[in-house]
Amino acid sequence: MQTLPLAQSGPIDLQHMRRFVPLLLILFAPLVVFAAMIAADRLFGAPGRGHNYVVRLTMPPVAGEVGLPSVAGPPDASRPLVVIDAGHGGHDPGAGTGPIKEKMLTLRLAQALRDELLRGGGIRVALTRDDDRFLLLEERTGIARRLNADLFLSIHADSTDGSDASGASVYVLSDKGSSETAQRMAERENRANTVNGIALGEQSDAVNAILVDLSQRETQARSEEFARLILRTTRGRLPMRDDALQSAAFVVLKSPDVPSVLFETGYISNAGDVARLITSDGQRNFAEVAASAIRLFFARQSSN
Repeated sequence: MQTLPLAQSGPIDLQHMRRFVPLLLILFAPLVVFAAMIAADRLFGAPGRGHNYVVRLTMPPVAGEVGLPSVAGPPDASRPLVVIDAGHGGHDPGAGTGPIKEKMLTLRLAQALRDELLRGGGIRVALTRDDDRFLLLEERTGIARRLNADLFLSIHADSTDGSDASGASVYVLSDKGSSETAQRMAERENRANTVNGIALGEQSDAVNAILVDLSQRETQARSEEFARLILRTTRGRLPMRDDALQSAAFVVLKSPDVPSVLFETGYISNAGDVARLITSDGQRNFAEVAASAIRLFFARQSSN
């Protein structure tokens, strides 16, 4: 009988198996860990299961222009058009560290001026923004150019720290900003636009630069004329920080063919100015003064 070999095979197989178990664990442990990681990711990582760590944002199109605002006033397109720009807006509050923000004041002042001009009739009006939205500086002036506006007025409120500065001020584009704009404008237009009705695409680069420069100079003269009319109409009506014309290279003033002025209506850091600008009487007073300057400007342009 062959009993002895059969009796010895059990212990020998068990011994061999004990030796192979650690090897099997070493081989299959990484696979088990990897499978567990995949399962955990599927279970807890996907949106809607466990932790939502994926955030989707709707981004605006890369290309394209901002939509044009509506134009209020007479339907006659020959009537002059003024574009009123309420500074700042949206995620850009402008000046003001308390509850009163510049973007709110400028919008109310712009709306008051629009209403005053429409009450008087004869002038078409458009606002770059009529709500709390953000616009790039270039988009603001772009709106005026695309609407073929006759005048552009940007409304702001100044601010300063550690000073009792107060009163309004009026700005036009500085000479330095004017020359820089002429060159940059000629390059950007790249023969694909017009300035004062002249197609730049039909001219050489050198001629384009000259045309833009001449247009800028003429526009600058008309901008300064309008700014001085504002200073004249504000005397005795609005407190002024400085009754002299100011100049700076503000982006919103760099249109080559639309007379443009920036009106700093007061200091949001000054309690007296804020009290004046936040009330309906103060806003109506501002609107009447600015509307008078606008009507005087268009009357002079028509007579010329």
